[in-house]
Amino acid sequence: MTDKKLKVLVVGLGQMGRSHAIAYHTHPGFDIVGLVNRSTPTLPAELTGYPIRNDYAAALAEFKPDVVAIATHTNTHADYAVAALEAGAHVFVEKPLAATVADAQRVVDTAMANDRKVVIGYILRHHPSWTKLIEESRNLGGPYVFRMNLNQQSSGPAWDIHRSIMQTTSPIVDCGVHYVDVMCQITDAKPVEVRGMGVNLAKGLPQGMYNYGHFQVLFDDGSVGWYEAGWGPMMSETAFFVKDVISPNGSVSIVMDQGAASADINAHTQTSRILVHHGALDANNKPARPDDWLDMHGEPDHQGLCDREQDFVYRAITENYDLTRHMNDAVTSLHICLAADESVRTGLAVKL
Repeated sequence: MTDKKLKVLVVGLGQMGRSHAIAYHTHPGFDIVGLVNRSTPTLPAELTGYPIRNDYAAALAEFKPDVVAIATHTNTHADYAVAALEAGAHVFVEKPLAATVADAQRVVDTAMANDRKVVIGYILRHHPSWTKLIEESRNLGGPYVFRMNLNQQSSGPAWDIHRSIMQTTSPIVDCGVHYVDVMCQITDAKPVEVRGMGVNLAKGLPQGMYNYGHFQVLFDDGSVGWYEAGWGPMMSETAFFVKDVISPNGSVSIVMDQGAASADINAHTQTSRILVHHGALDANNKPARPDDWLDMHGEPDHQGLCDREQDFVYRAITENYDLTRHMNDAVTSLHICLAADESVRTGLAVKL
């Protein structure tokens, strides 16, 4: 911990922006100098004492922050991040890093040119259970089959949030970058092709937008990945959360507690238990060893994960972490998910 606190400007006060702002509020290494939102939001008690502005550029000039945290719509991420970096600030930006691969690369290039840090909001990278899932999967060895989804039966405020996101970003891009990032951390292979499909089941979305999507990604080591995401009041709660990694030597799976609800934000990250299945057989063609159950109860909730994530931001800046791989991974996972979105819209497989 340094003696000097890092001045942080939080931009965007939706669900994630508020959680990150609370993390900065409670962290001893940060000092919130201002909050930015296009409208005047209703804030939790912890955040009511901070100045609020509606104009990002003006707030950036006024407060001269050391760190800018961006949790706005995806199509603003790149321009906001570049403006902050060129003003001398480090950046935390929610996933996806940008709306296009070119814009994502522009952010990375600007960070490198200005010797500033950029941390992208891959919250699962700060989750002890997900890092355990990755470790156990890598121990099995590839090639792999990845089966992952996150469907949400959303209504009320949750559906309002989803419809707002879908003004610019489809579910398979917004959520898919998390799980493609996990796939890429497990296999170091290169993604080579993406095939996507989708359908709009909801009224009132922009032309061409869809609230259900599904894609497959193929890797050059023979691994294949499947991801599915659907949002809305029509979505089924059956098998809404599947996280399986399968290899020739067995499988690793996240097993949710019975009764978990798809719209519960904590259910999106909490794992409950990890099942490690060993594929080896004995002389009688029976399993050579029993399955291992790893108990993950007591893991951080959503706010706890945001706290961990922002502590990583602090340490990355004050301890001068090399974030080159972190940034490049964010560009790669975005590339895959945008290729899936392109495949949905064109009906054609996309070579990477």
